[in-house]
Amino acid sequence: MPVIDLRSDTVTKPTEEMRAAMAQAEVGDDVMGEDPTVNRLEQMAAELLGKEAGLLTSSGTMSNLIAALSHCRRGDEVIMGSEGHMFWNEVAGAATLAAVQVRTVPNDSQGRMDPGDVEASIRPPGNIHFPRTSLLCLENTHNRCNGGVLTPEDTRSVSEVAHANGVAVHLDGARVFNAAVALEVPAKDLVADVDDVSFCLSKGLSAPVGSVLCGSQEFVEQARKWRKMLGGGMRQAGVIAAAGVVALETMVDRLAEDHSNASRLASGLSQVPGIRLDPGSFQTNIVFLELEAELGSVHEFISRLNQHGLKVSYPGGRRIRLVTHRHISPGDVEQAVDIVAKVAREQRKPAA
Repeated sequence: MPVIDLRSDTVTKPTEEMRAAMAQAEVGDDVMGEDPTVNRLEQMAAELLGKEAGLLTSSGTMSNLIAALSHCRRGDEVIMGSEGHMFWNEVAGAATLAAVQVRTVPNDSQGRMDPGDVEASIRPPGNIHFPRTSLLCLENTHNRCNGGVLTPEDTRSVSEVAHANGVAVHLDGARVFNAAVALEVPAKDLVADVDDVSFCLSKGLSAPVGSVLCGSQEFVEQARKWRKMLGGGMRQAGVIAAAGVVALETMVDRLAEDHSNASRLASGLSQVPGIRLDPGSFQTNIVFLELEAELGSVHEFISRLNQHGLKVSYPGGRRIRLVTHRHISPGDVEQAVDIVAKVAREQRKPAA
């Protein structure tokens, strides 16, 4: 039975052009700075994001951790959103390996943080009882908040508060190119006010592995040392970087197709009895639905979707997450809606 996999855009596979580029990649020892393909990718990424330099890492999680290690001292405090990926899904790496305390402020439904909440969370200096607030972490697009997009103004408003208080700003931009496409602005406009930014090559851009962390030359030099300590020096990594180069050259503009399919998916799901969602709340390729109580167990619902050939992910509560990507067609979207509707009919509890 054909499977429609909407668990994540991380399931995307490399294009044939990527595979050919990987096979033919010119390589060298990247730890020694001698891999020309890695150097090209890092330079491309930095230029696209308006930063001085870039650093190839194995994953977005590694990039985010390196940012915390580079900006913070042991015992510092990091501010991030209550729904942030770094808080929910990165195994407490900042606390465990960077030895920093995490303080959360509320995210709204699109992932924004109120500048007043951020300012109130920054520790006043000079009190020996307080940790130093050293870093503010933002996210764009926002994974747990409907794939929400931060505009340049959204980012600027909180970054200005942080910088006025001597706090650096890191952007987890795993899907920042989705945000740029959704807003029809250059990606560099979305990150102009942050000190550094990471983005993933292995999600909607369809490369098989990798993330790039971009910032000032001084920051990247420090980050490179932390990458080495974490075991991220990958030697002839041009084989990986070659796919990333193709991704940046060929895969950004087509993200609009994923957004269109997600909009179509949300619209269709909103018509299914027992499914609750607002189609207008989704700007990119991530859709969340909520099961009403009449549809019973969420886990059983997901299991039945799997049995019908539809894979989704479970973020908690009564929510289900569906993510469109390069391997999902408009026809797949229609079939996915039909499967959800079928399972909803099968699982709906009779009225008392």
